Amino acid sequence: MAPFTPNSLPVLIGSLPMRDHEAATRLVLDHTPEIPLWVQLPQYPEEGMVNQFLPGMPGITRTAEKIFIDTSSERYEQDLPRFYEDYLAVTENAALLKKSRFALTDQTARGFFVFSDIIARLPRPPAAVKGQVTGPITMGIGVKDQNGRSIFYDETLRDVVVKHIAMKARWQVEQLSRLGAPPILFFDEPGIVSFGTSAFISISREQIQAVISEAIDAVHAANGLVGIHICANGDWSLALESETDIISFDAYSYFDRFVLYTDQIKQFVTSGRILAWGIVPTSDPEDVERETVSSLYERWQEQARQLRAITGLEQDLLTAQTLITPSCGTGSLRLDQATKVLELTKGVSEKIRSRMCAP
Repeated sequence: MAPFTPNSLPVLIGSLPMRDHEAATRLVLDHTPEIPLWVQLPQYPEEGMVNQFLPGMPGITRTAEKIFIDTSSERYEQDLPRFYEDYLAVTENAALLKKSRFALTDQTARGFFVFSDIIARLPRPPAAVKGQVTGPITMGIGVKDQNGRSIFYDETLRDVVVKHIAMKARWQVEQLSRLGAPPILFFDEPGIVSFGTSAFISISREQIQAVISEAIDAVHAANGLVGIHICANGDWSLALESETDIISFDAYSYFDRFVLYTDQIKQFVTSGRILAWGIVPTSDPEDVERETVSSLYERWQEQARQLRAITGLEQDLLTAQTLITPSCGTGSLRLDQATKVLELTKGVSEKIRSRMCAP
């Protein structure tokens, strides 16, 4: 894996409120050229957080009202063993992954292919390139069976969904690696901080750890860097104690809760890993309208000061192992608001980096 030190560079989370994939990719390159990503456009239903990564799962059933896994269907019974055959085949021979059931397609992930084409034609590669996939926990909770029960509670389907997502992630890393820059793959995983709540009745901490580890291992096996993106509040310890390289958290709304995990954060950073500070708000349009580069830079400075005070981390180390991001995607905002989020992300990063380099 090529060495990568972020030095407070900006990177985005994924979605934009647009319908033109090429224009969206150009907008990304205008604001985060150092670490661009492929864009998800949720105005297309097939690019929704769950729908985009469902293809390839056994037993998918679509009605006018919903998409679910029908474990009672003959099709599911027939496809389940084929799923495992395909999984074993690609783990034994990675070359088969490219055209497997785990590959993204132009029908559901057009942004990936537009992005890859544009990046491949740049005069020089970026510092890194980013992809993303819905995390196995969030996918397992969000997808239901024919009885309306989350498939995460079915032992077989929990195993299927983690293997499915792990190979979707590895496929992306294999393809992104061809662009000449270190690949970063984010698991969009707000569900992980729900451990201990009613969302995880009968699921143990060890089972959650095993799911996350399997997904992370698949990306590391392809020499990719792994990020876990969490735009929710809850228990961050599972993510911080995992083998992920990057934790992406909503610093705008939840820094005061995140910073309570002092020992885990200190260990995470001192082991050479990266904090992606979601300092730019996205959940409330009024926050987006109100904030400025200066106000968010001051907010980040105060948060960094607090973190240094309680962990003893040095400022140089912290800024070197920081990424600046929005708190989440911008697909639910108006385009002018989403564009401002990109401008703020770029501006805060530039201000931090200019102060880092100041005499």
